[in-house]
Amino acid sequence: MTTTPANSRAAAVRLLSRVLQKRQPLEEALDPVLQGFPPRDRALARAITSTALRHLGVIDALIDKMLDRPLPEKALDVRHILRIGITQILYLNIPSHAAVHDTVALVPDRSKHKGLVNALLRRIDRQGEKLLLKIDIPRRNTPPWLWDAWIAHYGEESARRIAEAHLTEAALDISVKSEPEKWAEALEAEILPTGTLRRATTATLVDLPGFEEGAWWVQDVAAALPAALLGNVAGKQIIDLCAAPGGKTAQFAAAGAEVVALDRSKNRLKRLEENMARLRLPVTVVVGEGENFVPKRQPDGILLDAPCSSTGTLRRHPDVAYLKSQADVDKLSGLQARLLDHACEILGPGGLLVYSVCSLQPEEGERQIAALLDRNPALKREPIKAEEVGGASELLNMDGDLRTLPFHLGGMDGFYAARLRKISTPSA
Repeated sequence: MTTTPANSRAAAVRLLSRVLQKRQPLEEALDPVLQGFPPRDRALARAITSTALRHLGVIDALIDKMLDRPLPEKALDVRHILRIGITQILYLNIPSHAAVHDTVALVPDRSKHKGLVNALLRRIDRQGEKLLLKIDIPRRNTPPWLWDAWIAHYGEESARRIAEAHLTEAALDISVKSEPEKWAEALEAEILPTGTLRRATTATLVDLPGFEEGAWWVQDVAAALPAALLGNVAGKQIIDLCAAPGGKTAQFAAAGAEVVALDRSKNRLKRLEENMARLRLPVTVVVGEGENFVPKRQPDGILLDAPCSSTGTLRRHPDVAYLKSQADVDKLSGLQARLLDHACEILGPGGLLVYSVCSLQPEEGERQIAALLDRNPALKREPIKAEEVGGASELLNMDGDLRTLPFHLGGMDGFYAARLRKISTPSA
């Protein structure tokens, strides 16, 4: 298949349609839409789409401001074309004349909107920067359901900083099995206070030193913290209750634990097994439901990295803001509560349970654990100490739980984690 930049732009239109109309995650839409595209054109289509989603609120505000009358509901493709055109002009390092020409070419010649698209994009080229100065960018780019929830829980100043952090694409964070100093030098990375390596620029992973030999894996700095909260796991049995794709499983195995990695998805577990094979780490893999899994013996520790709304991952997955809603948070909160109750049942006396979610929503984090402690007297919170997170005390809340925000440590996923000790067997 021969592709051109124009084809990449057309693909970006189709990708936006799949995400915003069909509510398909961007990662799932990429392969079917970009099949046969060479790497360079594939990267362009992905960059245009993800950047458009990252700035979607502002882009739509500009479109609406410059239109004399709203676009018809049936003209969604025209709006998508405008979105990808504005994205190129304002946010990507693409010459404006090329962005305008190739984007206008996507509108059929017979369409009455071809002239409108051309005129609007040229106006954006001339006036876009000035128009941006009049827009509350963090608020516009955050759907109201998220903005209101963050204001209520974190306050306006932190909510704004969260929204601003989402405008910057995530760096490449790496967890290593050993010798962090050696691999920091080899990978041209810095070592963060928590031990994660960070590269300032992305790269093709297979071309980086240590990939083929399984010396490291990609894992956001925040995602690497919950597993570490179980302490020294060498020789202990640890259940990773919702394990795929396996970053935390790898941490346990690399630390010498006897790991049982459980997940309900065979496909996701296949990916986990492939990752463990590359890393040369021994893991027992089990397909099953976390709500009713019964281990052969009670484990020393459990990590429940529960299914969640993923609102803490918007730097790398901006589509989440438009795919999820408060109804999803409410539904997932019920599942999380059931998983927590079952995890407590199968945990051995004196064992540790770490609960985590990559969510910024309190219903899935702070409130979830508060409710668990109210209904289960066999559990006691074990506060996390600053030295366990590299001395970064800002990552801990007043209860001693982990609460990372996207603007912490120069950029990280929003995570919540709590550590609980099973102090007795619940009474019947």
